[in-house]
Amino acid sequence: MASSASLLHPSTLAPASSPRLPRRGLAPPQLGRLSSHRRPRGLSLTVAAAASPDVEKAPSSSPPPPPEESSGLSAVAESVKVLKDAAKTRKVPAPEVLAALAKIKKAKLDTSTFFETLGGTESPGRTWMLIFTAQVRGNVSQGSKLEKGSYFPVTAVQRFDAAGQRIENGVYLGPAGSLTFEGRLSWKKKILAFVFERIRVKLGPLGPLEIPFAGGDVGREPSTKDPFFLWFYVDEEIAVAQGKGGGTAFWCRCKRVPA
Repeated sequence: MASSASLLHPSTLAPASSPRLPRRGLAPPQLGRLSSHRRPRGLSLTVAAAASPDVEKAPSSSPPPPPEESSGLSAVAESVKVLKDAAKTRKVPAPEVLAALAKIKKAKLDTSTFFETLGGTESPGRTWMLIFTAQVRGNVSQGSKLEKGSYFPVTAVQRFDAAGQRIENGVYLGPAGSLTFEGRLSWKKKILAFVFERIRVKLGPLGPLEIPFAGGDVGREPSTKDPFFLWFYVDEEIAVAQGKGGGTAFWCRCKRVPA
């Protein structure tokens, strides 16, 4: 097919009787070039890329996850929804909560953001209300099945301070008073170990009474020889963990309880 420049040759634009243009004038082939410059470059490049087999194609999107992994993530998402409903209503039957906890425990999730989500980025950290606890059957080291779960009957709140490496565990009884334990914590992978240093007791309108724990190395970093939580799931609303004794629980994020 003839190019745009050849189509604009004098033999095709002008009749045979037309006089020739002066040499210094703009020749029709130059007009043809100007016309070709006005063509949308994007369109011409696209057509050229489509026609050329040597043009490198854009990389395709990442392949979908294996069916097993996709099924596991779907099960976790459904279980998280069950726990969030249970935290809001406390009406989800215990067997359903136990089943949801079991599925989350079996999942292999990325734990790299757990500690920051759990304890925030600055002191005094974040507070979480205990919603549901479950006991285990069998030897914890050999695998165990959750059973006899129930909603926690009183207001129990844990405060985790990632920046200050502090922990506070409190039981609050409204106007009657409160009992809180405070200490330090450490985080390694997905294990949060802790050691309590003092107890605060508050009765009615009286001010809190602080009682330090006697003995022990105050500067020692907590380890798995001390009480700890093994975390399976943490987001901005709920958290799931197992204690050293094998019992499993889940918490929901809450406002800090006034002292």
